[in-house]
Amino acid sequence: MNPSNLKRAFLSILIAIFLVISVHAVPAAAMQKVIIFHAGSLTVPLARIEKDFEAANPDIDILREAGGSTKMARMISELGKPADIMASADYKVIDKTLIPGKADWNIRFATNQLVLCYTPNSRYADQINADNWFEILQKKEVVWGHSDPNLDPCGYRSLMVLQLAEKFYNQPGLYDRLIANRPEKNVRPKSVELVSLLKTGNMDYAWEYLSVAIQHELKFLTLDDHINLGNYQFDDFYKQAQVKVTDKKPGEWITRTGQSVTYGITLVKDAPNPAGAVRFLEYMLSDDGGLKVLKEMGQPPFIPCRVPTQAMKDALPGNLPTLVEVRE
Repeated sequence: MNPSNLKRAFLSILIAIFLVISVHAVPAAAMQKVIIFHAGSLTVPLARIEKDFEAANPDIDILREAGGSTKMARMISELGKPADIMASADYKVIDKTLIPGKADWNIRFATNQLVLCYTPNSRYADQINADNWFEILQKKEVVWGHSDPNLDPCGYRSLMVLQLAEKFYNQPGLYDRLIANRPEKNVRPKSVELVSLLKTGNMDYAWEYLSVAIQHELKFLTLDDHINLGNYQFDDFYKQAQVKVTDKKPGEWITRTGQSVTYGITLVKDAPNPAGAVRFLEYMLSDDGGLKVLKEMGQPPFIPCRVPTQAMKDALPGNLPTLVEVRE
């Protein structure tokens, strides 16, 4: 190699080394992470909300983990799993499991109702209706299920629907007859697992939230407001349903009482990134942000969202007080 070529090669190597050093000497801005534990029934809308929020806030990376609301709350309160936000399908899970130790407040942001989901291939799909569904579910060849009431609010709400149906249709013993035709293997940890069982033909019918049925394009049967847990005006009737579920410690039990479906969300006290979490909550709970997505996906939001007391509203961080009203 002649001297001029050698010189050019040496200069090229120096430039390459300089570029490598320069890139590593100026670190990229660190991405903030916001960890959200949430109900499985919020998986589809939160995926959309996450995408929209990250597009407008490129410095924040949303990390979500879904499951039965009771299970997710216990992961925070009992196992100490790090999380910034907890969103529950039953706001009472936050009240009973996270407040006061792990959270200070609880915003109610959406409602829902239970429906009976199925597919065109489900047994008796061409015959089932609002008047005979409980007869179809008692047939020995029909496979139906629900989520685990100890882990997932949709599970204990499914049992409440069956109890309320017994009263509404004046069918003594209906609840026991239905449960007798539902083996334990048909009880799954979270309600969204039942969707795949329906779509693969391994289950004929499953209890889900209306929003989940719409989002997963399932056929579904809507029920009378007296039993679907979707209308707060029937809360007095819903109170007749009670389901005993496991408490925090082994061998201890608590009783869940029927009430219209209400979702809750909170900021975890020892959140790794409270500032980023508040930014997400402000978007999530705005009527032109997350609440708009929920509405589009079949889950009616509360606009504005709700807290039970003025003291709780005053305790909210950031702009959250402007997004809520005080309402029992």
